[in-house]
Amino acid sequence: MVAGCVAPSSPPPAPRPAPAPVAPPAPTAPPAADWRDAPQTPGDWSIASPGIASFANGTFGIRCNRGSATVSLFRSGAANGPVALSISTSDTSRVLTASPVNGGVQVDLPARDRLLDAMAFSRGRFAAEVQGMAPLYIPSWTEISRVIEDCR
Repeated sequence: MVAGCVAPSSPPPAPRPAPAPVAPPAPTAPPAADWRDAPQTPGDWSIASPGIASFANGTFGIRCNRGSATVSLFRSGAANGPVALSISTSDTSRVLTASPVNGGVQVDLPARDRLLDAMAFSRGRFAAEVQGMAPLYIPSWTEISRVIEDCR
């Protein structure tokens, strides 16, 4: 009967609650597989002077060179030598060789080059990509046509 004089043992501690499940991070959008699905590069076209149009504060530009009957395409950025400049439109794509100039790279095309028309009439936009620089997805606004027509 001595056992009856022993205090009852305390109940075992309650089990700890399971930790709340951690929500997985929200998935990030994968890069667009097609340049036409990528977001447009922020910026607007403006006519800097007759025969010169600039996009996104000079990030990309197009200039008429009447004396040589050429149109220059300019992309701002640094390059140590000639680089590939890829232009893609809704109808065509072409890789050009751009040369370093003050503040960027440039390529000159004959004013009647069909690539210029493809850029002007591309469905909504065209892409300009230079090795080592962020790609640009540029709207096909009337400023492009105006510069091209100024040269023809």
